[in-house]
Amino acid sequence: MSGIWPALMTPLRPDLSVDHATFVGHARDLIEAGCAGVTPFGTTGEGPSFSVQERIDAVDALVRGGVPASRILVATGCAALPDVVTLTRHATDLGAAGCLMLPPFFFKGVPDAGIVDAYRWVIDQVADPRLKVMLYQLPQVTGIALGHDVIRTLLALYPDTFIGLKDSLCQREPSLAFARAFMPPLQVWVGNEPDIPALAAEGTRGAVSGIANLMPRLVQRLVDDHAGAQTAGRLARIQELLTILGGYNMTAAFKGLMALKSGHEGWLRVRPPLVSLDAAERKRLQAQWQAFGLDPARE
Repeated sequence: MSGIWPALMTPLRPDLSVDHATFVGHARDLIEAGCAGVTPFGTTGEGPSFSVQERIDAVDALVRGGVPASRILVATGCAALPDVVTLTRHATDLGAAGCLMLPPFFFKGVPDAGIVDAYRWVIDQVADPRLKVMLYQLPQVTGIALGHDVIRTLLALYPDTFIGLKDSLCQREPSLAFARAFMPPLQVWVGNEPDIPALAAEGTRGAVSGIANLMPRLVQRLVDDHAGAQTAGRLARIQELLTILGGYNMTAAFKGLMALKSGHEGWLRVRPPLVSLDAAERKRLQAQWQAFGLDPARE
């Protein structure tokens, strides 16, 4: 796999159900902007806040709406392993590019053997040679870290199943260590956009990116032209946007910016326990967005 796969935000109707029409339109816009595919129901997409059936229905809506299944990397992480199996089997049957899979994330302090057993349970239950899994490292949220020993064990057990690791720890040196240890056969992608050029220098060819919801073309260039003369300027733009987002709850701010970019107020809604931006935050964010001055044709 290669290219940019935006971590799709999930637009909501007033009753907080998924707005399929807007969801599909956003995915298609991103692919038309040059993204390799899209990644629904990850962290940026509030994935664990939606039921299994809601997630299945929304992914089906993407395909019905003209997004090829082969350009969808489905996040299938859930607390209950049978739910992971259901989502993973659905994505595999649909012909999705792969499944982005969290480690088990409710119980903390579990040993490496327990993490390996959780992945084995899902893979053995799905029992489909078409299954492709991208591991998802997000210990600051899950409380579970994927260590090198876990990854080596899984690769030895399922050499044809695991295709990559998305490392969202957001620390460059551990990400580089993963890349140097496991590329190939894995692709190691980062969730922290400022680290993309450093990983690209090690051979990384893509990323799952939240910022790509807003600036897909610029994020792609961080991979394609990681050593180019304009990289420093592009990184400065990314950092400017990250600084804006850092002043708010990240998901609410992402959706607030999407509402400003699209003119569609429905983007402002989030699922509890997250809380939407209040009026003062929206006003402040609007001023920051106007000062930022996004160029949609180039960025």
